[in-house]
Amino acid sequence: MSTASQHPEDYSTVADPERALKYALRHVAGDRAEIVEGVITPMSPSWAHESAADVVRRQLTVRLAELDLVSGSGNLDLPGSENWYIPDLAVVPAELAMKTEGPLVPDQTLLIVEVGSPSNAETDRVTKRRRYGQYGAPLYLLVDRQNRECTLFSEPTRLGYATADGPHPFGTSVRLPAPFDLALDTGLL
Repeated sequence: MSTASQHPEDYSTVADPERALKYALRHVAGDRAEIVEGVITPMSPSWAHESAADVVRRQLTVRLAELDLVSGSGNLDLPGSENWYIPDLAVVPAELAMKTEGPLVPDQTLLIVEVGSPSNAETDRVTKRRRYGQYGAPLYLLVDRQNRECTLFSEPTRLGYATADGPHPFGTSVRLPAPFDLALDTGLL
């Protein structure tokens, strides 16, 4: 049976393990689960976790409107890998978001923010940092609640990110470069 006539997101009739796993995630595991290195991981962020993401979102809001960008926590597919992420916050062009029903890929974002929790801190610090860089996300902000610090990663490469700005202890500013040109206040994290 040929898979050429299938729709890009119809994972139900293929033998490819990546596609089958992503099908299972979308149709069995539900909307609040992601795949990290082939493992389906349910997500249930705490209120403290959501609050930290909201602190960043609120500071970005004015710039997003000026730049015709939107923020959200939509699905990100990492094609060719067994990874499907739901970032705590991603910033994308408004026009792209309005036209996209399925997942985006990291290189379509302008900024990805992950807020570390006790259950996923190492995943955010190591795995997602490497994968987001490999898949071309221009900026990755890690809000590490356990270590009470933020680090901004930039210059994506095939091995991850080439540049890290930080860690910056909570209470200091983290400068987001163009197009944002914004100093994030981390004092409320």
